[in-house]
Amino acid sequence: MASPEIRIPATHYPVERFTLPNGLRVVLSPDRSAPVVGVSVVYDVGIRSEPEGRTGFAHLFEHLMFQGSANLEKLAHFRYVQGSGGTFNGSTHLDYTDYYEQLPSNALERALFLEADRMRSPRITEENLQNQIAVVKEEIRVRVLNQPYGGFPWLRLPPVMFDTFPNAHDGYGSFDDLEAATVENATDFFERYYAAGNAVLSVSGDFTVEEATRLIERHFSDVPARPAPARPDFGEPDLTAERRSSYTDALAPLPAIASAWRVPDPVKDLPGYLPYVVLAEVLTDGDASRLVERLVSRDRVATSVGGYLGFMGEPFAVRDPTALVLSSHLPPGGDPDKLLTTVDEEIARLAQDGLAPGELHRVQARIATHLLRDEDSVLNRALHLATYEIQRGDASLALDLPRQLGEVTAEQVTAAAATLRPERRASVEVVPGGDQ
Repeated sequence: MASPEIRIPATHYPVERFTLPNGLRVVLSPDRSAPVVGVSVVYDVGIRSEPEGRTGFAHLFEHLMFQGSANLEKLAHFRYVQGSGGTFNGSTHLDYTDYYEQLPSNALERALFLEADRMRSPRITEENLQNQIAVVKEEIRVRVLNQPYGGFPWLRLPPVMFDTFPNAHDGYGSFDDLEAATVENATDFFERYYAAGNAVLSVSGDFTVEEATRLIERHFSDVPARPAPARPDFGEPDLTAERRSSYTDALAPLPAIASAWRVPDPVKDLPGYLPYVVLAEVLTDGDASRLVERLVSRDRVATSVGGYLGFMGEPFAVRDPTALVLSSHLPPGGDPDKLLTTVDEEIARLAQDGLAPGELHRVQARIATHLLRDEDSVLNRALHLATYEIQRGDASLALDLPRQLGEVTAEQVTAAAATLRPERRASVEVVPGGDQ
């Protein structure tokens, strides 16, 4: 008996957009259900924008943006947000950098002032630069060099799949490149990429559009106008032959392997891209998924399997080129070749035999549930709206994405599976190097 068809509706909440004369794009989404606001500023610059010889610079600059600004001493941003009962952070991604706060709604103006002040003029000094170079180097030591599976697979797999510097280089950066950074480099980076015309400000939560617009104009209108830089084309050809690499990790207790296949452009070809988002969940999401059931539960050639879109696991916040990634940890003495062969068998079976009754609808419901739950947070909503606006010029995609994913067909998913052929695959293997 065929499973009943499900329909996932678009969500409905207000989204208002306008642009200031200096080029800053603004997205507002009022929600008066709780006295909280989320504020996000997203700049259209990320790891892929770093020039050669400046690996890790986008992340380093993110740290510098917290070291004081035109009217604020070092650590003042921390003190004012936390003193208001709020939280804050920033993060660097392949294609963008974001800064954000979540605060009680009566502190909205404070958050806007803080973001405008550092958009206007961060304190880029030799002391701050050297201090943050040391901080970033320590972060690399803790999270990559002295961590089992550090950088696996998000740092290790792109250089296997890609040939060009923007797509293949280490986004954390080499110590040599970080230590060579100068105040002049940082100032040039700010002038080029941190223009109002290269940013989106998003506010979600407990406010009125009239109030927020007045406050935004008060604090951001006098930020100097600078045009957004021309964005390079980071595209490169798909693989025509399988690529595979391995490295020894002295801290890893067990072998691991990750593979990736190129997928359609997530911005220019969203309808062609969405079936791969669903496919990744069909293959790896939950105990009933294809690869977890076969690799972990039945054959026991893996102890864990994960699948996602984008090397940093951000399916809707990345530009082309990107990939569907499958990552597995193996038991002691596990055979990576056997695992890859089994993965190929399962993908081929899915492409040939199609989905089981109810399988697609179960996965679509899970994806929609995760998306809708994420949007409940005013901070997540602000972040998503800003990212969609800066990458697609369409913040309202946040409302329609669950519906679009719900309209992906079984035929589209099986057609996507048929493209995951070995000759299009790049893989990187972790070889345990410690005492076994």
